Amino acid sequence: QEQLVESGGGLVQPGGSLRLSCVGSGFNLAPYNVGWFRQAPGKGRERVACVSISDGSTNYAEPVKGRFTISRDNAENTVFLQMNYLQSEDTAIYYCATDLLPVYSRDYKLCGASTYGYWGQGTQVTVSS
Repeated sequence: QEQLVESGGGLVQPGGSLRLSCVGSGFNLAPYNVGWFRQAPGKGRERVACVSISDGSTNYAEPVKGRFTISRDNAENTVFLQMNYLQSEDTAIYYCATDLLPVYSRDYKLCGASTYGYWGQGTQVTVSS
């Protein structure tokens, strides 16, 4: 069964770091844009970072710029989200998602404009002292 599987969440103190992983299980994630999203209690889901397959460009939400880094290891079929200087406001369930559109598709867009239709189950990140 094809699915995205996130891991790496947990409880961390303010100022700490975590690295989240998103693995394509049952399919090759390498040809597609991938985004990381989060949803905090009582709030809507927001995209925090994404990476485009066409040119390797990345896109970050303002609250996480300079603190979070998205990267991919195609050999491991994994996309990472390195999160540093975590704050209580970063507490949320974090999801990875992909648009499953290869670069040669007529509908392909850079990751900031992608429509993400394939989602993982999420991993909880809690920042608290």
